[in-house]
Amino acid sequence: MSVATGNVVRTQNRWIVAAAGVITQMVLGSVYGWSVLKTPLMEARGWSSAQVGLAFTLLMLSIGVVVATCGRYVDRAGARKVATLAAILFGSATMLAGVSSSLDSLWVLWVGYGVIGGVGNGLGYLTPIAVLVRWFPDKRGFITGLAVMGYGLGGATMGQIAPLIIPHVGVSATFLLFGVAFMLVLLIAAQQLNNPPEGWSPTLAADASGCPAVAVATESCDLAAALRMYQLYLLWGVLFVNVTAGLALISNLSPMAQAQVGLTPVAAGTLVLVASLFNGLGRIFWAALSDRIGRKATFLLILGTQVPLLLVLPSATNPWVFGALCCYILLCYGGGFATMPAFAADTFGTRCMGDIYGKILMAWGVAGVFGPMLMEYVKTQSGSYEAALFVAAGMLSLGVVLVALYRKPVVAPRVSGDNVTV
Repeated sequence: MSVATGNVVRTQNRWIVAAAGVITQMVLGSVYGWSVLKTPLMEARGWSSAQVGLAFTLLMLSIGVVVATCGRYVDRAGARKVATLAAILFGSATMLAGVSSSLDSLWVLWVGYGVIGGVGNGLGYLTPIAVLVRWFPDKRGFITGLAVMGYGLGGATMGQIAPLIIPHVGVSATFLLFGVAFMLVLLIAAQQLNNPPEGWSPTLAADASGCPAVAVATESCDLAAALRMYQLYLLWGVLFVNVTAGLALISNLSPMAQAQVGLTPVAAGTLVLVASLFNGLGRIFWAALSDRIGRKATFLLILGTQVPLLLVLPSATNPWVFGALCCYILLCYGGGFATMPAFAADTFGTRCMGDIYGKILMAWGVAGVFGPMLMEYVKTQSGSYEAALFVAAGMLSLGVVLVALYRKPVVAPRVSGDNVTV
């Protein structure tokens, strides 16, 4: 049925925006399939693992810097413009990786794929999240979980497709083909990534009285106001401990499985794959659950239920029990990533979402460096994985305390132009 009212048309079209956001995240998530391209690139040019690996390190570093510093640009420049720029940068960077192989130039690989690709990826990652929480105030958890799950699925997709193409056309042409495809898909998706009109909210299902329910929007504050609120630092800490604990397992999963329960390298690799799928499923499961029971209750479950499992995991000798424990822990790890954007939007509003959430997302980058280093140090000093997992359990216990201390701001400072009012 065609409807003439502007709001209803917008409500229908928000699912097109959602599809564009998920597609964008899937394309950008292809970077997690880097390992399937790394070896062919080394073999084609005779480069070392460290030389080629530096490109991925620079890419991840650039993503971290962008999400931490460019959130305000995402908010002010407009979603479509930023997504278009991200498409050009990331598509070009992927093509430059192919050019680097043809020219036998590591610098083109490092600057092109590493730095330029990281900038494009970071801008593209922030944009759909900032847009979708505005279009879906009634389904913030579900929609951010769906988008972030798309990022994880992108790596799995790349891991399946790239090995089929490389033997036929070579690694240079593969990068060029992917670069062209990525740019075209991202450019098409970017045209759908626009913010809803000022003051817009969706009309929801009728309530018990028969009147249409309307989503209640959280009053928005800007970054300066958010920096004066303890909730910003609390959410940063919660994300940090969840990522750090998850990386303690992810970075050691295969060798642990082989040493502790006697899995072969192939079987351990299968466990890693299955656990990664649970990581992706957790992003949609926990985020959707948070729409029903609340973000605080969801994070108490995510963090609290992992603590006893991490304490028990070192003593698990049955491969099936060990695998089940690992899969659940990674289910929670992914859930923390997906639920946090909605938690931040509920707390600070959505108008400056890119700027504020970019600062919270810094916890991901810091944990990505600090977590594996800390766990490796603990393992080296103690000689076992047990102590490292106990440290992770302790950090998650701290996270439970942080979540318990959370209180939603009674009145969030409102954004009015460039001024903040209360």
